[in-house]
Amino acid sequence: MLLELTIKNFAVIKEVSVAFQRGLTILTGETGAGKSILIDALGLLLGGRGSIDYIRFGCSKAEVEGLFEFQGQAPVLSILKQMAIEPEDGMVIVRREIISSGKSVCRINGQLVTLAMLRELGPWLINIHGQHEHQSLMQGERHIDWLDAFGEEHTGKTLKEFSLLYRQYQQLRSEFDYISTNEREMVQRLDMLRFQLEEIVGSQLKPLEDDKLMQERKRLSGGEKMVRGLEDAHRSLVGEQRGIDWVSNAMGHLETILTYDEELKETYQMIENAFYQLEEAARSIRAYRDHVEFDPGRLAEIETRLDELTRLKRKYGRSVDEILEYAASIEDELDSIENRESRIEELKGKLKEVSLDLALEAQELSKRRKQVAERLSVAIENELKDLHMTRARFKIAVTQETDEKGLEVDGEKLRLTAKGIDQVEFLIAPNPGEPLRPVSKIASGGELSRIMLAMKTILADAENVDTMIFDEVDTGVSGRAAQAIAEKLVLVSRRRQVLVITHLPQVASMADAHLRIEKEMNDKETQTKVERLSHENRVIELARMLGGVEVTETTKDHAREMLDQANDIKEKSS
Repeated sequence: MLLELTIKNFAVIKEVSVAFQRGLTILTGETGAGKSILIDALGLLLGGRGSIDYIRFGCSKAEVEGLFEFQGQAPVLSILKQMAIEPEDGMVIVRREIISSGKSVCRINGQLVTLAMLRELGPWLINIHGQHEHQSLMQGERHIDWLDAFGEEHTGKTLKEFSLLYRQYQQLRSEFDYISTNEREMVQRLDMLRFQLEEIVGSQLKPLEDDKLMQERKRLSGGEKMVRGLEDAHRSLVGEQRGIDWVSNAMGHLETILTYDEELKETYQMIENAFYQLEEAARSIRAYRDHVEFDPGRLAEIETRLDELTRLKRKYGRSVDEILEYAASIEDELDSIENRESRIEELKGKLKEVSLDLALEAQELSKRRKQVAERLSVAIENELKDLHMTRARFKIAVTQETDEKGLEVDGEKLRLTAKGIDQVEFLIAPNPGEPLRPVSKIASGGELSRIMLAMKTILADAENVDTMIFDEVDTGVSGRAAQAIAEKLVLVSRRRQVLVITHLPQVASMADAHLRIEKEMNDKETQTKVERLSHENRVIELARMLGGVEVTETTKDHAREMLDQANDIKEKSS
C-alpha cells in the first residue's frame, strides 16, 4: 500500500508531500491542474522512462519518493531478497532522481539499484491504469497476454515448457532452412570458408602468439637502445683523449707539483681514487654490454610476423586467440556444409521429434487456455453486471488458423507463434438479441472503459497487487453507467487501496479521502498544490464538478445529497 508520496521540482510541482490511506482516494481538479503529473511521478517510481523534460524549469534535478507498506506479499519479499535489500518493518522506500544531465538515480531503502531492478519490483507495488489504456482493448494481440496473466497458475507451467520447445524448434528450423535452400550461395560460401581456413592454417598461428611477440619486440627494441648507450658511455671513458686518459693526465701534473709542495696531496688522492673507480666503472659497463640481448635480425623477423598478424586481425578477429576461435567455427561450418545431405537428414529427424513434442505441448496449452477463457468470460460478465451492463454477453474465443508453413497438429498445419497455436479475441454482445462480435469493432468508449475496469479488477485479484490507480477510468461514461463505475470502485477499494483521478461527481462523491489538485500562478512562477478536502470543501468541489465554474446553493445542495447517498452505499458495501 502507498503510504506517502513526496515530489520535488517535477514539472510544475515545486514540492508536494501527500499521505494516503486504505480505501478509495479520489483526486480531482481543473483540467491542466496537474492531476496526471502525479501519475507520471508514480510511473517513475515503478521504473518508467525518465526525461529531463520532467525537471522543473530552473532546477538541476527532479525527485520522487514513495513510502510503501506491504504485508508479507511473497513476490515483493522474493524480489527484495534477490536484490539483497532488507525491508524495514514491512516498509519499502523507493526513490528516483532525474538529473539535468539526463542520468537517472534509483534507490530502494537507500540502496542504489538499476532501473531494471526497479522495473522488476514496481508492478508488485502498484497497478496503474492510464487514461488511454482502455484503447489497448482494440489491439487483439494483447488479449492472449491478459488471458495468460489471469490463468497463470493453470497455464504458466505449460506455457514455459512450450516456450523452451519453441526456441529449440526455431533453432533447428532456421538451420534446416539455411542448409537446405540456396545451393548456389552455399557453394560460394564453401569456397570462401575454405580460402579463409587455408589462410589462417597456413599462417601457423599459436595461442597468445601476438602477445608474446610484442613482449619480445619490446625487449629487443630496448636492447638496441641499451647497447648503443652502453657503447657510447664506454667510449667516453676509455681510449686516447677520453675521460680516464684526462684524469690520468691530471694525476701526472699534480704528482709533479707534490715534489715541491705536499699541500695538494689530499686532492691528488681524491683524483687517484676517482681514476680507479672510473676504471672499474668502464669494466662494468663493458661486461654489462656483453650480456645485453640484441639481435637485429630477430627484431626484423618479429616486425614482419606482427605485420602479418595485424593483416589477419583486420579480417578475422581482434587477437590471435579470436582468429583461432573463428577458424574452429569455420571448420564446424565446413563440416556441416560438406556433410550437407547427412546433416539435412539429421535435422529432419530432430525437427520431426521436436515438432511432435511441440504439437503435444501446444495442444495442452490450448486446452488449458480454453478452460481459463471460460472462467474469465464468466468473471468479466459478472463484473459487467455490476457496471450497469446487466444483459451484456461476453466471451473469449480461443481459435487456431491454418498455415501451410505452420506446425502440424493432428494432421493439420496451424499457424505457430512464440505464444502457441492460439489466437485469442474478446467478443461482446452489449444488448440482448445481438450476436457476439469483436470488442475492438463494436464497443463504445464507455463500454471499453467498463470492460477494462472489469479486467483490471479481476487481474488485480490474480496478481495480488495491493494498490490500484485509475487515471480517468470513467472516460466516455455518464449517468447510470457513471454511478455503476463509482459503486464498483467502492467495492474494489474494500479489498485494496484504490486511487482514482476523475471528472465525474458520481465517482468523486464515493471518496474515503478526497484530494484536490490546484495550479497556482503569479508573475514569477507556476506550481501545483495538493489539498486534502474537509467535508464542506468536498461539497464545494462536487458543486463545481456538477455546475461548472459557478457554484450555487442549488449545486451545493445537490452535492450534499450525493455525499449522503454515497455514505449509504458505502455502509451497505462494508
